[in-house]
Amino acid sequence: MKLSLQQLISLVAVIAIAAGGYFAFSGQTSAPEVRFMTLKGESLMTSDLRGKVVLVNFWATDCVTCVHEMPKLIETHNKFEKQGFETVAVAMSYDPPNYVARFSEQNKLPFKVALDVQGKIAAGFGDIRFTPTTFLLDKRGRIIQRYLGEPDFTQLHRLVEAALKESA
Repeated sequence: MKLSLQQLISLVAVIAIAAGGYFAFSGQTSAPEVRFMTLKGESLMTSDLRGKVVLVNFWATDCVTCVHEMPKLIETHNKFEKQGFETVAVAMSYDPPNYVARFSEQNKLPFKVALDVQGKIAAGFGDIRFTPTTFLLDKRGRIIQRYLGEPDFTQLHRLVEAALKESA
C-alpha cells in the first residue's frame, strides 16, 4: 500500500499525538485530584489514597476485554492489598449504575468500585474514552504507568512490588 506524502504526514501526526498522550502520563506526572464515589457510598479524593500504591482502572460492563481482565485485577488486588495496595475500578459514565452494581456483586469485586456518572473522573485522567484504561500510581500520587487495553500482569506486578518498596 502506497501512501501519498499528505497521508504520510497525517499518519505521523496522529502517531505523534497518540504517543504524546501516552508518554504525558508516564514517569513523574501527578494523578489528577478527582472525587471517587463508590457503590458503597464512600467518597474519597485521589489525595486520600496517598501513602498507598493505587491502581485506577477505567472499565465498562459491556467491554469484553474489561470483563476478561477482571479476575486478574481481583488476583492482583488480593495479592498486594495487605502491603498497602488499593484498587479503584471506575465504571464509565455510559455504564448504567445498576449494571455496575450487579456485576460487582455477582463477581464479588473485593476493591472499590466507583461510578463516574458525570464523566469527571475520566476527564480528569485525560479524557478517557477507551476501556480498559488503567493507571498505576505510586505512594506520592504520581502516575508510574498507563495501560491502554489489558495490562501485561507480570510486568504490572513487578511495578507494584517496586512501588510498594519505595517510601511515601
